[in-house]
Amino acid sequence: MKHVKAGMSGTAWKLMVKQGDRVEAGAELIILESMKMEIPIETDVEGRINAIYKNEGEFVNEGEIET
Repeated sequence: MKHVKAGMSGTAWKLMVKQGDRVEAGAELIILESMKMEIPIETDVEGRINAIYKNEGEFVNEGEIET
């Protein structure tokens, strides 16, 4: 199982997937908002989303597991 971690701190502005979704490599999983910028977080592998650890509007620290 591969976890996706935040590369920077910010607010989970929009979740692009839900639990159970199948994703391809390069798919956007979540969009972080930081300093008025939207930063897409992508996966580098294909697979299924087993869990999402953050909700929209929650703060995400750098290095925290998101999916």
